[in-house]
Amino acid sequence: MQKKILITGGAGFIGVNSAVEFSRAGWAVTVVDNLSRKGAKLNLAWLGENASCEFEQIDIREADLVAECIKRLQPDVVLHLAAQVAVTTSVTDPREDFDINALGTFNVLEAVRLHSPESFFINASTNKVYGKMEDLGVVERNGRYEYEHLLTGVDEARNLDFHSPYGCSKGVADQYTIDYARVYKLCTVTLRQSCIYGPRQFGIEDQGWVAWFTIAAMLDKEITIYGNGMQIRDVLHVEDLVSAYMAAITNRESIAGQSFNIGGGPDNTLSLLELLAHLRETLGKEISLQWDDWRPGDQPVFVCDISKADQVLDWRPTIDVNNGVLKLIHWVREHDNMFASVI
Repeated sequence: MQKKILITGGAGFIGVNSAVEFSRAGWAVTVVDNLSRKGAKLNLAWLGENASCEFEQIDIREADLVAECIKRLQPDVVLHLAAQVAVTTSVTDPREDFDINALGTFNVLEAVRLHSPESFFINASTNKVYGKMEDLGVVERNGRYEYEHLLTGVDEARNLDFHSPYGCSKGVADQYTIDYARVYKLCTVTLRQSCIYGPRQFGIEDQGWVAWFTIAAMLDKEITIYGNGMQIRDVLHVEDLVSAYMAAITNRESIAGQSFNIGGGPDNTLSLLELLAHLRETLGKEISLQWDDWRPGDQPVFVCDISKADQVLDWRPTIDVNNGVLKLIHWVREHDNMFASVI
C-alpha cells in the first residue's frame, strides 16, 4: 500500500523541497498551506509541475479544519513545517506568533491524537529553543566568533532557555511534541533545525539570511548587518534536511519522544562577513551594506552538535557549505526574474 505523508506549511521553501522528494520516493503527498507568505503561490505552482501531490488550503489555526483533514487522510507521517518564522515579527506581533507556532502546533498534535494516533509526527523545531547561551564562553578567532571550548557544538542535553516570543512559541511546540509521546504514547520527534538554505527559498531580511544575502547581492539591494557580522551559524542545505526527515521516518519507533539537532555541524559554519566575502568574490561585485544594533535573542554563535543524529539516525550532511552556496547562487541566477514580486 502506498504510504501517505501530510506536509503542513507545504508551500514554503522546505515544504516544496520535501514534497518533491517524497513524491519521487513513491509517497502519496498532501500539502497543506494557507498561502500567506510571499512566494508561496510561486512555490505551489512549481510543485505542481514537479511532483504528484494534493493541495488543501488550510490555516493550522483553524482546529476544526485541521482535524477534519487528518481524520480523512489518516497519513502515515505528518511533517509539521507550518510556522511564523521570524524573530523580529514575533517581537512586533507576539500574539500572532503564539497563535501560529504554539496553538497551531497544538491543533495538529491534537488532531493526530484524536483522529490518527498511528501517524508519525515530525516537528520542525529550531536552535532558538536554546536561547542566547550566555554562560558559554565566546571568543573572536580569525575575524569570527567561536565557542571558546565547545568544539563539537551544542548538544541536545543543553538546557532550553527561550529568548524572544519566537523562541517561546517554538519552544512550546518543541516540548508539546515530546510530551505527547510521553503522555499519550504517540510516535513523535522534534528536530531542532539550524540555518537551512537552498533553492525555492525567498529569503527576507528577517529570516533566511543565506538566501536573502545571496538574492540581495545579485539584485544590487542594500543588506543590513545586525551586530558586527562576526556571528556564525552552522548551515545546512535543504537536500540534507529532507534526508534527515527520511532517516527519522526509517527509525520512527526507536526515536519516539526524542529531540535531535539537525544542522551543518562544526564542519559547515559560516559568519555573515564570510558569506558576504564569498558572494563578492563569486559575483565579482561590491555589495551595499548598512549596520544596525543586535536583534533580541540573537546568538553570537550557534553551532549544533549533530553526533546524536549521526549515531542514532545514521544521518550526516553531504553538501558542504561552499558547494551549497554555489548551488544557491546558480538557482538565483536562473530565476532572478521572479524575485521582484516577492522581495
